[in-house]
Amino acid sequence: MLASLRRAAAGCRACPLWKRGTQTVFGEGPTRAKFFLIGEQPGDREDIEGHPFVGPAGRLLDACLAAAGIDRQEVYVTNVVKHFKWEPRGKKRIHQKPNSTEIAACRPWLEAEIAVVKPKALICLGATAAQAIFGPSFRVTKSRGRLFPSPLAPLAAATIHPSAILRAPDSQARRLETRRFVRDLAGIGKAIGAGSV
Repeated sequence: MLASLRRAAAGCRACPLWKRGTQTVFGEGPTRAKFFLIGEQPGDREDIEGHPFVGPAGRLLDACLAAAGIDRQEVYVTNVVKHFKWEPRGKKRIHQKPNSTEIAACRPWLEAEIAVVKPKALICLGATAAQAIFGPSFRVTKSRGRLFPSPLAPLAAATIHPSAILRAPDSQARRLETRRFVRDLAGIGKAIGAGSV
């Protein structure tokens, strides 16, 4: 079922982002993953390679999942928006935040992924993903790591996106944010492992 969704999404023209992105970057992971992680959109590396979370933020995510005791083989990763939105700056492609129309255009793909995977927990990485799931008034800074009921999964939570850690101003801030991120992930993992779902 995920393979057929992936093939269908490859031809998506529901918003103009397909014109600039190299390709649709659909979610990946086991069909019955316990954890369903949602980011904002593919980045430059993901757009080129065609896989989610393979760039620097993805490598940091993998390390933090391991530190939190979450088996990466039990994780499905995807993004709210399936095409890379960017603007040129010299020879680089610089990320631009997707707007509400672009997010809404991709919503059916996200809901279809969740319906097929049937995860025990949704984990929104960053404000765009959190607001797509919990609504526009949701603030990650106020509610990160807290568990919420959701019509999409037994539990849902939000935390920062690993790219926010990479953008921290110095190594001390990156270490602090990494510890907090691991703690958020571990708390969600503990809730799943403890049979709270």
